Parts: sequence; structure tokens; C-alpha cells
Amino acid sequence: MAAPAARIGVISIGDMGMSIAKLLIANGFSVATNCKGRSNDTIERAKSAQVEIYKSDEHLAEACDVILSVVPPRDAAATAQRIVDAVTGPFGRAEPLFFADLNAVAPSTTKTIAALFEQTRGQVRFIDGAIIGGPPKPSDASGSGGTEQPAAGWTVPSIPMSGPYKISEIPGYGEKLSVTLNTRHISDEIGAASGLKMCFASLTKGFTSLAIQSFTTAKRLGVLDELQGELQGLVPAHWKAAERGVISMAPKAYRWVKEMEEIALTFDEEGGFPQDLFRGVAGVYRAVAEDTVLGEEKVGKRKRGTDVNDMASAMAEGLENKKKKND
Repeated sequence: MAAPAARIGVISIGDMGMSIAKLLIANGFSVATNCKGRSNDTIERAKSAQVEIYKSDEHLAEACDVILSVVPPRDAAATAQRIVDAVTGPFGRAEPLFFADLNAVAPSTTKTIAALFEQTRGQVRFIDGAIIGGPPKPSDASGSGGTEQPAAGWTVPSIPMSGPYKISEIPGYGEKLSVTLNTRHISDEIGAASGLKMCFASLTKGFTSLAIQSFTTAKRLGVLDELQGELQGLVPAHWKAAERGVISMAPKAYRWVKEMEEIALTFDEEGGFPQDLFRGVAGVYRAVAEDTVLGEEKVGKRKRGTDVNDMASAMAEGLENKKKKND
């Protein structure tokens, strides 16, 4: 059996992280993580996928050639600081570690994170990245939002990257890793890839937030069936996107609160627009996550919100209960 092309660290092993880990392993890479603070279910899933589990960030940073940070936006900076602390500790490294931040954060946040690695005195090379699309899947699996890779047999999201370093130029395995992950280098400037993600997500998750509000309000008015009929007849593409968005969003809504706030920051700092609109969108996802039973949903274990009508019912129930508590 051929030796693995390289050992890639993935933090953390959630839905997206696990799917990326499986993609890498299927293409000949070794994958490792630190499951500190994760549930037993997550640890067992990682083990069953042949992901190596290290007990500390120090061991992970010492053992890996590249670390991919795939965490909720609120945890992006703290995750980077963990690796900074690990590398500047007693272990150290003989060769530079590449750290790719693939999280949904504003360009200014990414630049702040990149600056943390100045403490490592060149031991870590920072890459600004973003994931656009759904988790990788074997190409015969259902799902959309990815690019077909016939040779690898997987459908994968787009992963634009930017900054002074390129994954593809890592000696030995970089080109293979770049192709496997479907990366492309779009700029030498840190902030370009994360900015692209913010602009893209504003159109997709922003639209879904409008659909949540529209369908919930229509449900309370008693006209949801009529609204669905009008959408299907007049703008079927809009209907399909809205239906898909509101059904899939519940397990991820808690992550999207901070992401929408990062979009608000991006549009303010880079575009000159007030933050009000996407602060409001963040509020919609906060309501989903904190005020309704939809916030209890888990990927692969769905109970509520699996169709438009039940999503709207759950939202209406949660918002009504909150109103009663506040009155």
C-alpha cells in the first residue's frame, strides 16, 4: 500500500469537516484532528472514517503538514490562536505548517486572524480560504451545490483561496491537494477569498432568510398554500431555491447568526453600506436557533422543518410563544 501523500489536520470534524476528511482520505491523504470538547458520537464517527485523533493541538500541529480550519464563524479567531499557541510552545516545527482558514468571516476578520500568526516567526504560512457550496459527497450521492470531479468520483464545493501562499505550490503533494479540494488561487491579497464568500452567502442565505419570513407570515395569515402555488406557477426557480433553503437551514442556523454579522461588517467596511440589513438577517437566524424547536435539529437526525409547511408552523409557534413570554 502506498504511503499517504501527506497528513492534513481538520478542525473541526462537524458535518463539513467530516465530509472534507472523507474526501481527503478517499484520495490518499491521511487526516487527523483534535476532538477535545467534541461529543462521543463525533469521536466515534471520526474513528470510523479512519481519522487519526490527537489529544492536543500541540501534537496535531507537530504531526500535520496542513491544517484546515472549518469551524463556526464565531470560533475562527480562537481556533487560529490555538494553533499559534501550539506552534510557539515546546514542540516547534522543522518545516513550515500551512494553515488555511476556510471560515465564513469578513476580510477584516481574516486579516486580524492572519496577524496572529506573526507570533510564530515563520513557522506557519497563512492562507485565506472559503467554502462555497455543500459538503463533499461521492458523485453518486444525492445533493447539489458542487463541482463534479470525474477522476476522484466526488462532487465537491468550490474553495477559492488567496494570500501570498498557494496550496498548489507546496512541494510534493500540493498540486494533488489543490485538485482534490477543488481550490483555485484568486488573489495574492489576504481578504479576497473571504470577501468573495461574504458576497456569495449574502445572496443565498440572505434569500433564505426572506423566505423564512415570507412563509411564516403566510402561514399565520392562512395563505401559505396559495403563496406556494403562485411561486410555483410564476417563478418556479425562486420557489425551488426557497423551498430547498428553508428546509435545510435549521441545523445550521446557529452558525449563520455570526456569518450574517460578518456579512454586515463586510458590506459596511468594503462596500460602504449600513449594517442594518444583515444585522436584521442575523436576527432571523437567531430566532430560528434560540426561539423555536428548529434550533434543536441536527444534520442527519431531522424531526421538524422537513417541509415548508412544518418549518413555517414551527417558526410561528416559537415566535408566538416568545411574544407571550414577553407580554
